[in-house]
Amino acid sequence: MRRRQFILVSLLAAGTPMAATANAAAPAAPDTAAAQAACAAWLKMLDAADTAGTWEAAASTFKAAVSAPAWQQAWQAVRQPLGDVRRRSQRSAAYTRSLPGAPDGDYVIVQLDTVFENKAQAIETVTMAVDRDGAWRVAGYFVR
Repeated sequence: MRRRQFILVSLLAAGTPMAATANAAAPAAPDTAAAQAACAAWLKMLDAADTAGTWEAAASTFKAAVSAPAWQQAWQAVRQPLGDVRRRSQRSAAYTRSLPGAPDGDYVIVQLDTVFENKAQAIETVTMAVDRDGAWRVAGYFVR
């Protein structure tokens, strides 16, 4: 149960927080504003308990790794008990081309300091990836 409290969905590296393993010597980063905007929109849906919307808006790798019903169950078991978001501020947004267990590509690891109704200090890590259609989409979500 403790592991379920820490990891909601971590799809690109089985059980490993991706921000800690992102390539430190990443190439010159493109503008990450589009990735950050897509992240914010996805989190807004997650905060509204729109699990169907978050699954639909997620990257193809996310959808391949977890079914919509499994995502709904994960949200209910791990994220819903945290309660409403009271405050959220971005800690970092780091571009990388390489993540453990994932093909090389364009990724932005977004970390947020979050205060939930039932958890005073949390760090949300959202892995954004350029999907097949060229859009930035959520490929992983981790909260601790």
